[in-house]
Amino acid sequence: MARSAKRRAPLWARLTAVFGGVLMVTSGVVLVGGSALISKYTGAVDADGSLIGDPAEGAPKAASADIKGPINILMAGIDPRDDKTAPLSDSIIVAHIPASMDQVYLFSIPRDLYVDIPAFTKTGFGGGKSKINAAMSYGSSVGNGKHDVKQGFQLLAKTVEQLTGIKTFEAGTIINFGGFKKIVEAMGGVTMTVDMTVKSEHLKPNGKGRDRRPECADNTCAHPYIGEQKVYKTGTYHMKAWEALDYVRQRYGLPNGDYDRQRHQQQFIKAMAKQAMSKDVVTNPSKLLKILDAAGDSLTFDGNGHSVIDWGLALKGLDTDSMVSIKLGGGGLYEGSKYLGEKLQDNSDQFFEAVKNDKIQEFLLAHPEFVNKNS
Repeated sequence: MARSAKRRAPLWARLTAVFGGVLMVTSGVVLVGGSALISKYTGAVDADGSLIGDPAEGAPKAASADIKGPINILMAGIDPRDDKTAPLSDSIIVAHIPASMDQVYLFSIPRDLYVDIPAFTKTGFGGGKSKINAAMSYGSSVGNGKHDVKQGFQLLAKTVEQLTGIKTFEAGTIINFGGFKKIVEAMGGVTMTVDMTVKSEHLKPNGKGRDRRPECADNTCAHPYIGEQKVYKTGTYHMKAWEALDYVRQRYGLPNGDYDRQRHQQQFIKAMAKQAMSKDVVTNPSKLLKILDAAGDSLTFDGNGHSVIDWGLALKGLDTDSMVSIKLGGGGLYEGSKYLGEKLQDNSDQFFEAVKNDKIQEFLLAHPEFVNKNS
């Protein structure tokens, strides 16, 4: 389907698209807006631009009534990169919506999880063991030294499917962290509860970048920064966009490292969903359009042939307040003294089985320790 980049839809249609996008926030799909449809409100994803798979060219598009639970949605957060840099998925989150279509469960896959990454014929990758955040990199090469994050996402999806036993993802999204900041700015910031003191590795209290040690000018140091740091103390605050993004990206110095960061990112999704569905946003057409326009090319969404409007209508029964954040514990995996990456706790496979069979609620009743109490 060709995109119409010049012709803008009438206001009512654009508002419907935005409202659909805001409804999608409640599922944790895209934190407001986000899809290939954002590139000028076409309302659909091209068949040859699929993230999840490769539907036949010209395949018919289904209506929102055909979107039925249970649903699994894969989200990947990446740093802004040009097409000559292989992408790494710094954040990997799955949203599970049960058959009842009234609940959302969020769980994170550790970025350093040591897994089997399957073969991928498009790049000639033969498969092998590595940290899961490298899957996008192994699947992204399109020749001539260039990389396509959408193609890389296909291998990430296959890797997560193999890990969890989920047969397929009904939708997927890639979130560019830089553009994400613009979306939060358009929303006027976000109110979040900080559950532990967090020191920023990257920023000063005024939001400017911290100074670098002179010997680290070549970017080879693991921790190159020195001087004063932005500190996020426990409590509830209305954060500016740069504060929220900085907070949820921190992992160094936290008691449980990346596992604490995963929890904070899930808290962020829930906070954004709640704010996006507030009267301050959904009754303000100007703000809604500003949010959608802020997304630009920073969010890429594939709904397997369904538009954001379709998804918004299908998920209108979701309750942002009942979003459940899941914690998957784990620890370091070593080969002798060599650190390979992370491994999940032994009973994680039981949780994945519950996801696959749409039995998460029953599983959590028997294993309440999997619920993030602070989310």
